[in-house]
Amino acid sequence: MTEAVQCYGRKKTATAVAHCKRGRGVIKINGSPIELVEPDVLKFKVYEPILILGKERFANVDIRVRVKGGGQVSQVYAIRQAIAKAIVAYYQKYVDEASKKEIKDLLVRYDRTLLVADPRRCEPKKFGGGGARARYQKVKCVSSPRSFLSV
Repeated sequence: MTEAVQCYGRKKTATAVAHCKRGRGVIKINGSPIELVEPDVLKFKVYEPILILGKERFANVDIRVRVKGGGQVSQVYAIRQAIAKAIVAYYQKYVDEASKKEIKDLLVRYDRTLLVADPRRCEPKKFGGGGARARYQKVKCVSSPRSFLSV
């Protein structure tokens, strides 16, 4: 049986599932190499777990990530979380507890959202207004002062 773990990362409505197994250091996202992540501005966000831990920790594992839902930014944050959680889970299950703890401490010290999901979600719209909190404007129907006197 192959040594493999499966972990997910979430941000808003984007979900990324990372499948981590023993291999040659290949990291693919939706079937394409990690170098082709769009947009270019957020490419380093995806690379963060690799840059923090060093390439030698990823040299003997293959990670395949499937991501769907959300927008581009949410997907990038979900991918980086899935990669970080997958490498921690792989080291815990198949390497040793000491190196797993070291990896986890490095990631948490850099950015806690690499391992812990952000619970914020979009608030649903309610009736009586244009959005979640906004209300429709009140219309004042002010009658003229003469209408009171003419009675």
